[in-house]
Amino acid sequence: METASFSVLELFKLGGGFMWPLLVFSIATVAISLERAYYLIYHNLRVDDIAAAVSGYVKSSDFSAAEEYLSGLTGRRMGARILLALLTRERPGKDFSEHRAERIVETEAANCINSLENGFNFLTALGSISPLTGFLGTVSGMIGAFRSIAEATEVNAQIVANGIYEALITTVFGLVIAIIAMVSHSIFTHLVDKFSSNMESICSDLIIQFAEQQEQKTHAKSKHEI
Repeated sequence: METASFSVLELFKLGGGFMWPLLVFSIATVAISLERAYYLIYHNLRVDDIAAAVSGYVKSSDFSAAEEYLSGLTGRRMGARILLALLTRERPGKDFSEHRAERIVETEAANCINSLENGFNFLTALGSISPLTGFLGTVSGMIGAFRSIAEATEVNAQIVANGIYEALITTVFGLVIAIIAMVSHSIFTHLVDKFSSNMESICSDLIIQFAEQQEQKTHAKSKHEI
């Protein structure tokens, strides 16, 4: 017995009117996923190499070299932007404040993370709306199938076939779109959360270095005055 095979276009036609919003959702899901993937790759969320280099500059109190190093990376490295904001606005000196340094880091990190997470809410929404739209198509298809049964004088499989096709195809398409959206969202969220955690640890260590250098300067100044 031969089984029927359908092209994507034929399946789209069999799915009925609810396939049009699903088509829009699928295009939006793929477009946002690709754009976010490119954005995250382009902005390179690796931070260990930057942290090691900056830590070395800070230990030798060569802040100008650290700023120059970070300035050359800010175009594509989010971590460099956060560390540069800290170095340019708060460093060991007369008015150094750990609390102020933490606030600077929090503000700049929030701005960077917001730009990284741009579009994540749309993926979440698409992951929720797509299967619901598919289920609406399912209900619509089953209503059509039962209506065909009610209007027929003799019931056979062909009478309800179109309605069942519409019911199943929209469900499948809606679930596929939702899976792509939610998988993309989960991967991107994991990458951003990992970046955020790493930056929090690196900035905390750097602020501790600043505080230690400030203490050493204060102690040396006190001894000199004595």
